[in-house]
Amino acid sequence: MTLFKRKSQVDDDLGFGNMPLIGNERLMNPDGTSNVKRIGLPLFRTSDTYTWLISMSWKQFLFIILLAYLAVNTLFASLYVWIGTEHLRGAEGLLLQDRFSDAFFFSAQTISTVGYGHISPNGFLTSCLAAFESMLGLLAFALATGLLYGRFSRPTANIIYSKNMVIAPYKDIKGLMFRLANHRNNQLIEIEIQMIMTYNEMVNGKVIRRFYPMELERSKISLLTLSWTVVHPIDEHSPLYNKTPEDLAEAELEILVMLKAFDDTFSQTVHTRTSYRDEDIVHNAKFANVFSRHETGQIIIDLSKIGHTDLVEETNG
Repeated sequence: MTLFKRKSQVDDDLGFGNMPLIGNERLMNPDGTSNVKRIGLPLFRTSDTYTWLISMSWKQFLFIILLAYLAVNTLFASLYVWIGTEHLRGAEGLLLQDRFSDAFFFSAQTISTVGYGHISPNGFLTSCLAAFESMLGLLAFALATGLLYGRFSRPTANIIYSKNMVIAPYKDIKGLMFRLANHRNNQLIEIEIQMIMTYNEMVNGKVIRRFYPMELERSKISLLTLSWTVVHPIDEHSPLYNKTPEDLAEAELEILVMLKAFDDTFSQTVHTRTSYRDEDIVHNAKFANVFSRHETGQIIIDLSKIGHTDLVEETNG
């Protein structure tokens, strides 16, 4: 049975295919990443290393840098101990842990090219190892500096979306709405947004996935300085017209949101995405007010309330 009206000429799968969703599975995660598990890939993919290091979270990145730093110093400290700490002038440790400690901190000074001079290599083999470690340190720190610059300079959009969508009164009908705002102080201009509804549909006895672009009250704005409540009017042309929460749950409804804007700071186009499922839609609610006035007359927006909602009473007629 077909639950939603659909324009026959619109059948774009957006690259997700037409396999139906089951359970609480998503096509797109709330952070905008595709919910697809890829297998059959080689264990080590050097071509993806840069992308992986640039796109991971800051906590993960700093942890990887610290782990690599400790691992390299541990490796070289073990080599110095294997050669013999008697070849490190100034190393006075007698027990194994003391000798390893001397070698580890000598390695840390060597790889960073600090060289305090308290401990220095004494012997051909130890000097060669220290020279190689110094060269490796220069290359490693240059690489880390490049990665740091790449992470800071990479233009990204930091858009905060409301946690839920709401179905609220809109003009003389109702509208499906969500709210967003720019979390940064930079200027975003020429903002464009798309909403695409995807759902399961029974076709010739087989369940497939359908995609339906949703018409918006406004799909473009010139400047995002405050917040933007994006509205899809639920009129007789809307696929959500006269649909109940049960209908949405039965169809495994998901709404994909894709935003494109021009970042005035970097002079580049940035993108961001998110998605909402049927359980993320709050019926008969509206977004709470986030604006107030300073005593000077300046507009104040409380970004912590972007997702706050208030219930509204249903009216008959």
